[in-house]
Amino acid sequence: MGNLKPLEIVLIIAVILLLFGAKKLPDMARSLGKSARILKSEAKAMKKDDEPTAAPDAAADSAAQQAAARTIQAAPGDVTSSRPVSEAKPTTQS
Repeated sequence: MGNLKPLEIVLIIAVILLLFGAKKLPDMARSLGKSARILKSEAKAMKKDDEPTAAPDAAADSAAQQAAARTIQAAPGDVTSSRPVSEAKPTTQS
């Protein structure tokens, strides 16, 4: 982009506006921003997963059992509909 002159940039923007229309561009920018945020959060989660843990073996075993208990099992042979379930947050009653 360093070699583009101002007139060329204006021409490119005009062609984009003609192709997609002014109404579609904000939606496209919004969805691009959402995709970038999702990618960023997934990259952070992957980095966090790669960090070594200092938990003892017993704690690691119980954590694995809890993770298995929070998964909804699908019907036999149907692995596409099983999904992890987030834990319910404890509520305080007054």
